Amino acid sequence: MTAINLKEKLSKFTDCWSPKIISNYNGNEVMLAKFDGEFTWHSHPDTDDFFLVIEGDVTIEMPDKTVTLGPGEMYVVPKGVEHKPSTKNGASVLLIEPKGTPNSGDHKTAAVKVNI
Repeated sequence: MTAINLKEKLSKFTDCWSPKIISNYNGNEVMLAKFDGEFTWHSHPDTDDFFLVIEGDVTIEMPDKTVTLGPGEMYVVPKGVEHKPSTKNGASVLLIEPKGTPNSGDHKTAAVKVNI
């Protein structure tokens, strides 16, 4: 294993809301994603949802509060909590989820994750 350069990995794709796997550990996938606009309201009944903003800004709406994140800030949405991530100006985000977790909370509508 060698060091992973996040900027280099982010330069390999332009599509949004489609996480790209950059590493694995302990049954988890470490992914990069680009956000633009709004994602759908969804939840993950069996796992928390980890967001670390690398570039840009991300707002995570939940039924009882809204969290806004800038570069270098992270937030963990607790399992089962409905949420909707969005950005006004675009963002690059590092995500960590158990392998096979659908980004939309539903395997039928989830983006297909690929290794980069």
